[in-house]
Amino acid sequence: MLPELLQGIDAGGILIIQDSVSYSGRHLLKSFINAALNREETVHVLGFDVSEEELKDGLKGSPIQRLHFHDAYTDPLGWTDHPAFTVHQFCLEELTSLVKHTSHPKPPILVIDSLSWILRHLSPPAVCRTLQQLRKGGAVRAIISLLHADMHQRGTVGSICHLASSVITVAPGMKGDEAVAKITKRSKSGKVVQDEEIFSIKDDLTVIVQSKPSQLGPKSADPEEQETDPTANLTFNLRLSDTEREAKEKLALPFVFSKDKKRALLHSGPGSGRILYEPDANDDYDQEDPDDDLDV
Repeated sequence: MLPELLQGIDAGGILIIQDSVSYSGRHLLKSFINAALNREETVHVLGFDVSEEELKDGLKGSPIQRLHFHDAYTDPLGWTDHPAFTVHQFCLEELTSLVKHTSHPKPPILVIDSLSWILRHLSPPAVCRTLQQLRKGGAVRAIISLLHADMHQRGTVGSICHLASSVITVAPGMKGDEAVAKITKRSKSGKVVQDEEIFSIKDDLTVIVQSKPSQLGPKSADPEEQETDPTANLTFNLRLSDTEREAKEKLALPFVFSKDKKRALLHSGPGSGRILYEPDANDDYDQEDPDDDLDV
């Protein structure tokens, strides 16, 4: 599934690369940027975590003339007189104006590196609202973002991932150059597909899928466990023979009444009994205070 996502994201889609301190997802983010540039797409990058030089390192062989880097790394909070891009400009109007300055006719891909920096200075509802407006506004074709999951509360991460059409959670693999990607993809029809792949990234940012752990299938049961019958050594029988089953089906249950019994109970005939109670002289019963005999 990872190669399919690298080939392109559906229009209006949001791809979240979720990493942690144990494994960085920035190399995979660069692979998506490289793949988009090779498809002759325009890419706008909001750079909060790293500088432009560090982001473009490794993209030298790509057509980087279609890569537009908006520097939010130097002055993210606008402390200087002329900041390039600040976190407070992360709204629909500012971003739409930013990406429309390019002369490319097709809507570009917006890359956010990273969304965690924005979430530290803006409320999660405001960030989710902007992402939702961007995906429906048509100013960008798709959104690819890096998210450091261990920097936020679980509810914040869940809200962001709920908006995404695809989520890739990366973790270190068994070998030094390998990593594990757990992928969740939601189609427009609502169908959810999950997959897990082991991959590695070459120096030219090409992603190589090594294997798929999910293809190994479930672990086969031990033959001794398959042959063991848990009811073999019981002192009583849990199964019924055909004769016993037939007798059970013919047995009339005590709470199942026949028609004749129902008629006899509901329509009392002559000779039916009644209970009559006449107070005795010793009965001290007060109509106005029925609880008079109680010691309360």
